[in-house]
Amino acid sequence: MMGQFFKQVYEIVAQIPEGKVATYGQIAALLDQPRNARVVGWAMHSAPFELNLPCHRVVNKVGSMGPEPLCNPKEQRKLLENEGVTFKANGCIDLEKHLWAPVEI
Repeated sequence: MMGQFFKQVYEIVAQIPEGKVATYGQIAALLDQPRNARVVGWAMHSAPFELNLPCHRVVNKVGSMGPEPLCNPKEQRKLLENEGVTFKANGCIDLEKHLWAPVEI
């Protein structure tokens, strides 16, 4: 079960385009499991390096970086800024501009 869920998370994350972000909760909802945002986080923490996923494009529900030690927030922000993602004065991503809206999964 967990392996299949993780695989589905990785398939969704692979689709997030440059300059856009998705939230843990959004990914869980796309998988018809809206209460499993935390499990999406576990999947991201366990993501195999060889999949070369854009893990930096997955953020929390308010648009802030993932928690250390799971990620380096400064590095994540740098990667996102290099893709054109903008941040508000409070340090959170401007989700109105950059939240990914998948056409279909």
